[in-house]
Amino acid sequence: MLAITLVSPDPAALAEAAAGVRAALAISSEVALGDGALDLLADGPPVETHQAVKAAVGDLPVDFAVQPVENRRKRLLIADMDSTIINVECLDELADFAGVKDKVSEITERAMRGELAFEGALRERVGMLTGLSVDALQTCYDDRVKLNPGARTLVRTMAEHGARCALVSGGFTFFTSRVAQAAGFHLNRANTLIEADGKLTGTVGDPILGKEAKLAALQEETTALGLTPADALAVGDGANDLAMIEAAGLGVAYRAKPIVAAQAHAKVDHADLTALLYFQGYTQAEFVS
Repeated sequence: MLAITLVSPDPAALAEAAAGVRAALAISSEVALGDGALDLLADGPPVETHQAVKAAVGDLPVDFAVQPVENRRKRLLIADMDSTIINVECLDELADFAGVKDKVSEITERAMRGELAFEGALRERVGMLTGLSVDALQTCYDDRVKLNPGARTLVRTMAEHGARCALVSGGFTFFTSRVAQAAGFHLNRANTLIEADGKLTGTVGDPILGKEAKLAALQEETTALGLTPADALAVGDGANDLAMIEAAGLGVAYRAKPIVAAQAHAKVDHADLTALLYFQGYTQAEFVS
């Protein structure tokens, strides 16, 4: 049995998409999960069902997931931070304080699209921050970093229902430690900016946490919990998130670069992060804010 979950902030678009799915597939039952979210159950081959749902949704502002009902509610959340759980790329914002945001943002964009090796791109960008006062980190966090809509509810709901929640970022521990606390993550992993005499040295601690380290985090956490990657939900937006997204039982691309959206099991382009709860079959009544 497959669960087809439709989520949209637009009620009319959701209704139109649902009608299209009903016309294309033999739906055995359906459940309203909450405002703007609907589950439809059907039997059939997963690939063909996914294609039928994609065709039915078309260009409507509707996010969807097609997955087996079994093991749908995940017991581990592995989430990227920058532009996923939070609204900005912290390194780009720090670069603004150093007067080099345009240069750094261009490299960030290329790296997230998979056009540059992440590790080398990170070292190059951090090098441009040489001499920046460490006070800029707190100012950047206070003034520019916000949780994306639904982030806190996603994390706290999964945690309340027994899931382990890990924030795994190619960014920096200064930010992940604060974001993890704000959102309710159990742990965080990230890179370390090296500082001396109150200023950034333009270097980052080794080893760099990149694409393979994110995958390793997924594998290590599932093993520690006695689970498998099939029990995990991974979400991110950039090329360095792709390995963990592909390995997870449910890998979601959130407002993602094309290379990531093309490979993820599902993508969220329209709804907020609570879509990931609906994808797992949570009802709005179960949400923890």
